[in-house]
Amino acid sequence: MIRVLLADDQTLVRAAFAMLVGSDPGMEVVGEAATGLEAVALARSARADLVVMDIRMPELDGIEATRRIAADEDLAGVKVLVLTTYDTDDHIVDALRAGASGFLVKDTRPADLLVAIRTVAAGEALLSPGPTARLIARVLSAPQPPAATGPGPAMLSDRERQVLALVARGLNNTEIAETLGLSPLTAKTHVSRIMGKLAARDRAQLVIVAYESGLVVPAGGGAEVN
Repeated sequence: MIRVLLADDQTLVRAAFAMLVGSDPGMEVVGEAATGLEAVALARSARADLVVMDIRMPELDGIEATRRIAADEDLAGVKVLVLTTYDTDDHIVDALRAGASGFLVKDTRPADLLVAIRTVAAGEALLSPGPTARLIARVLSAPQPPAATGPGPAMLSDRERQVLALVARGLNNTEIAETLGLSPLTAKTHVSRIMGKLAARDRAQLVIVAYESGLVVPAGGGAEVN
């Protein structure tokens, strides 16, 4: 059973999401928050597995709320799926940097929300190789001091750097395995080891590290290995 916390300042939006999530026998709504502060508090008290977090909320926005959840050792297993009005919103990258595992546009199909919750709860990042990758590449390639201060790709083996670059391009484990001629299990093992070495919460954080370190750079509409 996936324990879901819904955080959105619009009552009707929360009610609609609650009905949808409650209709899935594998999910349970354990709380609803109207502000970022409430979201952080309920993530602790309700023991949620996943928070569906609106980016724009009063008192404390969804980005800072996500950052506080990600920084709390007691909430290490809590995943955050951020909601946004547009998939070109630059705040999405800030949310991913803060610790979110992916994003979803608010007007997505109901069935896609349930798939997204299951995907993120399972430890996968909700990142597509299309608009998301281009958005991350554009924002992270802008002239600014790199935000990454932890361990970087230099500590990885050549194979692990190859795998990280493919993760940053939006490939899943099966696609990585096919690209590199590996078994899916081996690809999954590489990803897990990379996450451990880079102290990353999930694949979304690996994408951020890959771009901020310069391992992957923008190229046309997608990305290329540096």
